[in-house]
Order: sequence, then structure tokens, then C-alpha cells
Amino acid sequence: MRRVTLLSVLLFNLLFFWQCSPTADYAGSETTDVDTTEESDEVAGLVKRIMKDKASEFKIEYIEADNGKDVFELESVDGKIVLRGNNGVSVASALNHYLKHFLHCEITWNGTNLNFPEAFPEVSTKIRNVSPYKYRYYLNYCTFNYSMAWWDWERWQWEIDWMALNGINMPLALTGEEAIWRKVYTEMGFSKEELGKFFSGPAYFSWLWMGNIDAWGGPLPDHWMDTHMDLQKKILAKERAFGMKPILPAFTGHVPPTFKDKFPDANLLQTNWDAGFDDVYILNLEDPMFDKIGAAFLKAQNEEYGTDHYYSADTFNENVPPSNDSTFLSKISHKVFQSMANTDPEAVWVMQGWMFHYNDDFWHPTQIQALFGAIPDDQMIILDLYSESHPVWNRTDAYYGKPWIWNMLQNFGGNVAMFGRMENVAKDPSAALHDPNSGKMQGIGLTPEGNGQNPALFHLMLENVWTSEPINVDNWLEGYAHRRYGKVNEEINKAWQVLENTVYSGGLGEGGSESILVARPTFEKQGHRVLTKLDYDPAELLDAWKIFIEQTPDLKGSEGFEYDVVDLTRQVLANYANPLQQKIRKAYEAKDQKAFKENTEAFLAVIEDMDKLLQTHEDFLLGKWIKDARSWGETKEEQDLYEFNARDQVTLWGDKNSELHEYSNRQWAGLLRDFYKPRWEQYFAQVAKSMESGAKFDQAGFEEGIKDWEWEWANKKGGNYTAEPKGDAYEIAKQLFDKYYQKMKETYASSNM
Repeated sequence: MRRVTLLSVLLFNLLFFWQCSPTADYAGSETTDVDTTEESDEVAGLVKRIMKDKASEFKIEYIEADNGKDVFELESVDGKIVLRGNNGVSVASALNHYLKHFLHCEITWNGTNLNFPEAFPEVSTKIRNVSPYKYRYYLNYCTFNYSMAWWDWERWQWEIDWMALNGINMPLALTGEEAIWRKVYTEMGFSKEELGKFFSGPAYFSWLWMGNIDAWGGPLPDHWMDTHMDLQKKILAKERAFGMKPILPAFTGHVPPTFKDKFPDANLLQTNWDAGFDDVYILNLEDPMFDKIGAAFLKAQNEEYGTDHYYSADTFNENVPPSNDSTFLSKISHKVFQSMANTDPEAVWVMQGWMFHYNDDFWHPTQIQALFGAIPDDQMIILDLYSESHPVWNRTDAYYGKPWIWNMLQNFGGNVAMFGRMENVAKDPSAALHDPNSGKMQGIGLTPEGNGQNPALFHLMLENVWTSEPINVDNWLEGYAHRRYGKVNEEINKAWQVLENTVYSGGLGEGGSESILVARPTFEKQGHRVLTKLDYDPAELLDAWKIFIEQTPDLKGSEGFEYDVVDLTRQVLANYANPLQQKIRKAYEAKDQKAFKENTEAFLAVIEDMDKLLQTHEDFLLGKWIKDARSWGETKEEQDLYEFNARDQVTLWGDKNSELHEYSNRQWAGLLRDFYKPRWEQYFAQVAKSMESGAKFDQAGFEEGIKDWEWEWANKKGGNYTAEPKGDAYEIAKQLFDKYYQKMKETYASSNM
């Protein structure tokens, strides 16, 4: 699920294992025959956290599921607003429905409006909604690093509340897994020093879990493992208290690098991710030790975290199997399944369908059916991971009878960009559900590599949870703007129509279009892993920007409006950097030193202005990312290690020769000023020097030389990075509008871009 080619995650690499209960008390069961006391207490706590002194206006009741489907009801009885559901998630969803449609409030990652009226409106006619989807899945292995690496319990509690409000009942739960691995491998005789060469740093766990890397960003302190085991227990307890079924991993086959020394007869596969990292070792699942270690892992995990019985294994994720022989593929899938079922007879295999998109030239119907055929239909679920852009279900005969889940991926690497496919998100889940060829579609989900951005798109997607009908995007956006900003504003509705038809009519590229300013400097239109091609005319986006700036006096009291003003201003500036960079290229090619100087100064000014703007909002602060990272350290040494992890992930993603540099680029205050701008300054200075001498600029020489500077930056500690917003977002946005709007109009009018 990465934009990088993973050439060597070899044959038996079990990348993911997940768990989720198939028992009768699952959200889709016929009746709520479980004890709802814990759920009721948790939902009551949620109501209190959100409604504060208005919590007494509500009453919580539990009802039976609707023919095996989750259901909520909402009505007014005896002066109380009654929230009913067949589990905690359903009841929380009833509360969210009341918040959105009666109080016109909205809770998002990027701004919350909870301005309540003095008197709460009655629900005059009982509302009853039934979800057509048994499973509502959330998260991606990568999200745990690109967005959630430094989350504490307070942040996790907020997120789980948000999940419940939005009907999510199947969250991936990976926090604290290193402690389980430590226990298993320690009992097998591995020393602390040996495991220190195995565990990665906390910004890279996903790729440790997936068997791609060892040790990078480590060694991992015991304090981290201990504190995050405790954190995971809190996360799981809260999720389960809502009636969610958290998904946990199991043994992946990834073993420490000294495994071959302790067990010389073990059948190991040596593999390399081909991204500049050392080889790792994967235990062949034909080796009898695989079942032994897998059982020990599940036993240790169950003792600490409990279990919910669904498991996911992706044996051929982003690599090509050594044989396309159907007998071979069937044998392998049967062996993978048995490795789960031998430990847990209730096991259901959850497999990602990503590889059928990523390696579609290998996975033809014969191969796919062979892989699936060895597993009973009721013991396998497929995740169609990238359904909004590259669905696989519609070319695999709906996964040949296996139940499957429709997912929106949307974000790669945690990159910052306004982007999405609103029409697809609004209509495609319903279309798939009603398609006679869709087979056993049983769920929808969110699988972003990074979250905490594009709130409108994600909330539009979540609107599908409680409906089987397509969503009218225009109508939905008007309601969303009302809820987000706390009032109706017809002009802002026009701006959202522009946004819908520009940034939210995205193409089929992997994630949003990025800005050249975050790329390692080049004259090319696109940088290494920085894809700058826009799917819309950037001049049209200026119309929305103009409306947002003009409507600031009316809407400036809203958290969501402030975020949107900052994000939209950031986006138009990021777009504007692209034609400026091409003007610089043309000046260089024309040997026009005056134009070169003027345009490089203008380009650097854009970076400075973006940095000043983004300092005003906490969602765009490098300083907060670093502060949160350092907060987990018990000693200065640990704090420094975590800061390295934080800096390195969003820049080099490895050592100075990393092939993944800029994969997780971020348009953040601090990073713009202290990393991207100085890097471009060095580039422009060297180009200017070559122009003065008449020599051809040595691009390759610059790229090789800048690596040392980048590596030095990644290893720095401290820095004057604000972790709290500063400055007036509206005032700065207006200043930038006055400075750039007309320039941008003129540039786009004369540009071929």
C-alpha cells in the first residue's frame, strides 16, 4: 500500500494478522444478548464528555438488532432525548445524528462546532436507522506511524469517541505489539542486545511488523514497550466497552537477525525491501517452528490483550510469488489458514485485496481462485483496500464468493494536500452494494496511510455507514458547511461547490497532488516521490479562496472555518510554487540572471509566507510533532532518539541515501522554514554560480552533496519550533490574499500549466 515498489517482500512474508470476533454478541447479531452495563457506562461517559452540563438531557436505552444488523433510534420521550441502539457504537451514532441534524454541530479532526442552543429541539417523530454494513473498518498499518506515532491516552480517547460517533466497529489496534514480541523472543533465549538489533524506532513500527526492516530508528527502549503495553490495554478496553471488535495482529514470520545463529536448522528466507535497508529474515511457514512461534505469540498476546478471533495474513503483499501454479498457490493459502485455525478453530482469515491491484499482471482469475479456493467462504474476508480509485471487486467476480469490505484509502504517506474523490465516495459504496455482481459485500471502511486531514471527505464517506442509498454531494456539503461553521452562509456554499469540482474531483493518482517546494530541488516539474500534477485548473481554486477570505467576518468564530481558511490558503500557495519553479527553470535556460534572481526570491518568499501562515494552526506544526515525540522519553537519550525518528520520517525516511526520501513529506511550519527553504537556497546559490561562470549546472553533483546536509538536519536536536499556534490566522491569510491573488490570476492566465 505504498507508492514505493517493494521488490523483495518474499514468498511467505505474512505481513498482517488481524483479529475480530465472529461470536453471537457481535454488532450484527440477532439480539443484544450481552450485558450492556459496560457499554452503557462508556456511552454515558461519551455523552458527558461531549454534552457537558447538557448530558442530563439524554437517556440511553438498548434494543435488539434489526435482523442481525446494527440499528439506532432517536426520539423525545417525557422531556428526554432517548438514544437507543443495539450496542454502544449504535447508541453513540444516535447521539451523533442528533448533534448533526438537530443541533447543526460537527466533530472532526480539524475543528469542532459544539455551540448548543439554550433549549434542545424535540425529536417529534421517532427516527430509526439500520446500517446495511456488518463491518465498518478503520485504519491502516501505516496510519499508526504517519499520524499516530506519538499519540497519548488523551488523544486516543478522543479518537475512539470519534470512531463510536461515526459508527466504526472494526478498528485496527496495533499499539503495544513490541512488548508481545519481546516476551516471545526473550523466552526463546534472545538477549536484550540481540533484540536491540531487531526492534525499530517508534516511527517505523509498521514496516517492522510487515517484515520490511529491522532496527531502523532504534534501539527501542524498554520504557517505550512498557508504557505502550499499558496504553494498548486502555485502548482495547475502551473500544470493547463501546462494543467494537478491535483487530489485533499475530505472528508474521519476521524473526530477529540472529535467529539463524540460534537455530541453524531453521528454514529462513532472506529478503530485502530494496529501499536502502539491510536484509531481514522471514521464517518459512513450512518450518515447524512457524506454528510454534505463532502459537506462543497468540498465547502471549491473548494473556495481555484478549482476543477477538479474526486474523489477517497477506502472504504476497507487493511482491510476485515464485510460481503462478494454481496447485502451489492453493497449498500455500491452505497452510496459512491452518496456521491460524490450529491455534484458534474460530479463525476467520482477513486478507487485503491490495496485491490484486498492485500486481495485477500476475493475479489472473486462475491464480486468485486458487488462493481463495482452499479456504471456506465463511472463514475468509477480503479488504478491497482502494475502492474509491482502483476497485478490484468488480474484476474478480466479487472475490469469488468471499465476503468483502469496500474501503477508501485516499492518503499516502501522511502528505498534506486538499484531495479526494467526493462523487465516488458518495455513490460508489451504494452502487456496489446494489450491484447484482458484487457478491457478499458486507462492509465499508477507511484505510488512509495518514489521517487528520480533508475532514469533509472523510465525513462524507462516513455518511454511508447508516444508509444504502447514494448521497447527493451538493446537498450534503450545504449541511456540512452549516454544521461546521455554525450558520448558513450562501456564499460559502458556492465556495464548497468550487472545492467539490476542483480539489475534491481528484484523479487516479496515489494521493493528493504535492508541491514542488517540498521536493529535493530540481528543475523538473516533479521531484523524487513528489507528484505535482494537478487534476484541476489551479485558477479555479482561487474563486473559492476569494469567497473564504470575503466571508471571514461572518464565519471567523468557527474552529472549522479557521482550519479551512488556513488549509485553502496553504493549498493555493503550494500550487503557485509550481509555475514559479518553472519560471526559474526557463530563466536558467535563457541565461537570464535578472529573471532568475527575481523568480527565486519570489519562490523563497512563498515558502516563508506559508511557514508564517501555518504557524497559526496546531495541525500544521513541526514543533508539535517533535514535542509529542520527545514527551515519551524517560531520559534525554530516549527523547533525542524519538526526535530523530520524528525528523527522519518526514524527510529522509532512512539514511542519507534513502530511496524513500520525501515519501512522507509534510507542508508544516518549521519544516518549511528550516528544511525546505534552506535546501532550495543552497540549490539556487549553486545554480546562480554556474550561470555566472557559464558552466552547465551539475544537478547530480548537487543531489549527492545535499544528502550530508539533509542527514545533519535529521540528526539535529532542538530548534526554535513552536508547538503552540501563534499569530492571527485570518489576518495573515488576508495579507497573503492581498499579496498573491492577482499575481496568481495573471500567472495562470499566461501559463501552460
